[in-house]
Amino acid sequence: MKKSILLVDDKPEIAKIIMLYLSAYEVKYVENPLIAIAWLSSGNIPDLIISDINMPEMTGEEFLIYLKANDMFSDIPVFILSSVDGSEDRIRLFEEGAEDFILKPFNPEELKVRVKRVLKQ
Repeated sequence: MKKSILLVDDKPEIAKIIMLYLSAYEVKYVENPLIAIAWLSSGNIPDLIISDINMPEMTGEEFLIYLKANDMFSDIPVFILSSVDGSEDRIRLFEEGAEDFILKPFNPEELKVRVKRVLKQ
């Protein structure tokens, strides 16, 4: 059975690239965290969540905080994608429970290797 990934990003063009490189996995793509929460709340539990940080309605950071505060979802590793490269931001996100932080623009091969490493555990 394929490992599953929930991808949350408001930019479909980024999602297409990620889904192409992560084709070895079952990837569910949604455009914002509110849709992701509804999908998760209906009983879907992915092996990994990859979330953009800057999104309308709810940020990736708010989504991360929600996930880590909820017993049903707190054990799911979360990768954060961000175009903001600030050490303070990365530290805060790691403290809030992010498994990994990937700076945009990113090398899709690097993302693929990082995902593989986490999903092997």
